[in-house]
Amino acid sequence: MITFFGALIFLVLGYIFYSKFVERVFVIDDQNPTPAYTKRDNFDFVPMPWWKGNLIQLLNIAGLGPIYGAVLGALYGPVAFIWIVVGCIFAGAVHDYFSGMLSLRHNGAQYPTIVGKYLGNVVKSCIYVVSLVLMVLVAAAFTAGPAQLIAQLTPLSFMMALLLIFGYFLLATLLPVNRVIGKIYPLLGAILLFMAVAIAISLLFTDKQIPNLTFANLHPQELPIWPLLMVTISCGAISGFHCTQSPIVACTMKKESHGRKIFYGAMITEGVIALVWAAAGMTFFNGTGGLQEALATGGPSYVVNEISISLLGTLGGILAILGVIILPITTGDTALRSSRMILTEVFSKFFNMEGKVKVLLVTLLLAAPALFLATIDYTFLWRYVGWTNQLVATVMLWTAAMYLLKEHKFHWIASVPALFMTGVVCTYIFYAPEGLGMDYNISVTLGSVLTLVVLGWFASRVVKHRKEKHDGVEKRVA
Repeated sequence: MITFFGALIFLVLGYIFYSKFVERVFVIDDQNPTPAYTKRDNFDFVPMPWWKGNLIQLLNIAGLGPIYGAVLGALYGPVAFIWIVVGCIFAGAVHDYFSGMLSLRHNGAQYPTIVGKYLGNVVKSCIYVVSLVLMVLVAAAFTAGPAQLIAQLTPLSFMMALLLIFGYFLLATLLPVNRVIGKIYPLLGAILLFMAVAIAISLLFTDKQIPNLTFANLHPQELPIWPLLMVTISCGAISGFHCTQSPIVACTMKKESHGRKIFYGAMITEGVIALVWAAAGMTFFNGTGGLQEALATGGPSYVVNEISISLLGTLGGILAILGVIILPITTGDTALRSSRMILTEVFSKFFNMEGKVKVLLVTLLLAAPALFLATIDYTFLWRYVGWTNQLVATVMLWTAAMYLLKEHKFHWIASVPALFMTGVVCTYIFYAPEGLGMDYNISVTLGSVLTLVVLGWFASRVVKHRKEKHDGVEKRVA
């Protein structure tokens, strides 16, 4: 169990040390008034304590990702632990921190608006479309999963469970953020944390050993790690969906120093959850072979159900299953809420968007396709969620890198993970069956070429800004 415990320790150390380094690079100032006060409307902009913000952010970003994604990622063996740790500390948590703090600094602006400011209007227009598609896909995928579990555990049919969940979605989206999200989410966060802790402790007292990372199990079943693992495990390492959610909490922050606890801290917690479920997946079924058979039998829902009931007993199993149902639902409702905020931001340029009726119409416009997509195969949905999700994350990291570059700050904390993720999404779209389905070696080559092109673009930006800084210094001296 050395790999598992070592991964947990590194995640904690990452929060203690690296998060403070990232905060110093960003440079916080608690004297700056936050949008929660300057734009307070008691609907989206409402001041809330940082601990509520942390739990809300955790529930917004968690969903099925750190559970289902980690279980699927466990097929790659203990190397999944390494990706969760490295991705979470150096990419995912940095991504979440900047997406939240840049929204805070720009009066609660939504993700596409921030992208447009630092990457241009063309990229902004594309991201409007991509981010809305992503959130509709997420709302659909994160609804289908719990609806399936509810149908398995209760007399309700899948469609009835689906309609009940979407009814809650509409309610949570239309009410002020402090009515449902601000009051219920902290309690739900306790269930989420209990579930993860209970599964982790139970694993320690089973007669099954959590496998360690060795050269022998580096490539189980000949699965290529690059770039499939980085797309399969997203929410536990880095997820673009998070940058669409961070502005929701940024609009409730009381001061800038809370950002590290809320955004970086929630991502580290999610990484811990992903580690626990990855360990459970590769341990409970006696290796990746047994896990593959279990997934073929009933999918991720079956795997989670078997692990929870077997390890925790009836009561613990019920609580764990409730957690697995609640997690995606609390992500689905905020997916619709953030997409409603983004679409309202677009429409407000042409129409007056004030009034509850207009908010309801925008919400229904987004909920209708999400409800339809929730009825199709979950695995199919998750494939497209994966690549779109990581593409959005890559753009957010480049946005953070350009912000740091323009502010003449240490851009490497964002530009290095941005370049890495560029290689992931470029290679994946060529290789994956939902992409072009090309030969692996050709896909790697083409992905590398595109990554070098992006690197060349960013290098030109670096040279330009260094020259501008040098010219500015000379003018001040003169």
